[in-house]
Amino acid sequence: MENRPKLLYPSMVIAAITVTVFSLLGIATLTGTLPLAHSEAGTPVAMVDGLAAKAASDNGKRGVAMAAACHSCGIVESVRVVEVKGQGSGVGAVAGGIAGALLGNGVGQGNGRTAMTLLGAGGGAYAGNEIEKNTHKSASYRIKVRMADGSMRTLYQREQPSVADGDHVKIVDGCAVQQS
Repeated sequence: MENRPKLLYPSMVIAAITVTVFSLLGIATLTGTLPLAHSEAGTPVAMVDGLAAKAASDNGKRGVAMAAACHSCGIVESVRVVEVKGQGSGVGAVAGGIAGALLGNGVGQGNGRTAMTLLGAGGGAYAGNEIEKNTHKSASYRIKVRMADGSMRTLYQREQPSVADGDHVKIVDGCAVQQS
């Protein structure tokens, strides 16, 4: 009978894979390759205001009409609650990976046991991370406003807004304030 020594313990392999995955995710987040969950494509506010000012200076009649109208006023088109998943700190992934590895290690023999340990660790890490994100989720309110110049602006507030669909509002410091 030949007794072959183990090259690596399964927990060492799991740790190496986990460190590699989290390092790659960290690098992707820092370089901007990984988009944020709460990001939304759209025209930046400064660009919209700059375009409105340019249009006002280029066209005399239109410029007078726009000057008379409030450039930060509009009508609320929609108010929606948006749930945002929380960020995982890694604790859930590590705990899930360890639990999955322990469960996977109890299945099979030889190389099958090693494969099940690795699969259990990967699946457990993913599940643990998702569970952690769900426990840290938060809600915010997305308010879409049709501005006086016809453009759309999207505002986000953590507290419940005092405006509803169809209200005439003025945007002050990034918040929609109802006009009287």
